[in-house]
Amino acid sequence: RRARSLGAIVALTSYAALVRPRLRRWGATAGELRGSFRGDELIPDGRVASTMATTIDAPPSAVWPWLVQMGGDRAGFYSFDRLDNRGRPSAKRIHPEWQDLAEGGRVLAVPDGRVWFDVARLVPERTLILRSSLSLPRAQHFDPSGPPPGAFSDSTWAFHLSPAGEHGTRLVIRAIGRGRPRMLGRLAEWVFWEPAHWVMQNRQFAGLRRRAEASLAPVVAA
Repeated sequence: RRARSLGAIVALTSYAALVRPRLRRWGATAGELRGSFRGDELIPDGRVASTMATTIDAPPSAVWPWLVQMGGDRAGFYSFDRLDNRGRPSAKRIHPEWQDLAEGGRVLAVPDGRVWFDVARLVPERTLILRSSLSLPRAQHFDPSGPPPGAFSDSTWAFHLSPAGEHGTRLVIRAIGRGRPRMLGRLAEWVFWEPAHWVMQNRQFAGLRRRAEASLAPVVAA
């Protein structure tokens, strides 16, 4: 029993010191980690949960249409569809009818529409910030401009694009959040949300890279 306890302590310490910091900054440069981005101020008392990044071999104009058509009732999220889209496959082409996203709109988190993201900021080909403000434990939406409920989760999922090289895009995704009760929220992040976010976000990175680069290939070949 003492050996098992010691092993658990070593495992937790290793995860906290070595693994967790890498998950929260996966792919991001030192400058991106230190830098401020448009929309960071939306949750002034929030904390940066993660800053992750990837480079896509396609310009922002080719990446942007895939972002604005995301949604449970639209293109999906290009990640593990069975986990985040209830099995509906993510789109493999650009849909013109789904390109009309605007600030103040909604992006459904699931196909049935019971949970959604509010579009908090939108700058074409530069920034898309989705915000989720939910009371707990019933996951009912509340207005973040007013007093929050006793127990809540309020977070942003921000997509920032910038040119990289001659024809590429640097995509930085930053998550900022606040919530109550704090200790329970931190425990949930450690045990579940941070590892799950890392898995899903990396899958989305791969899905976006594959789609954006493939959609540009015919133009390059021509």
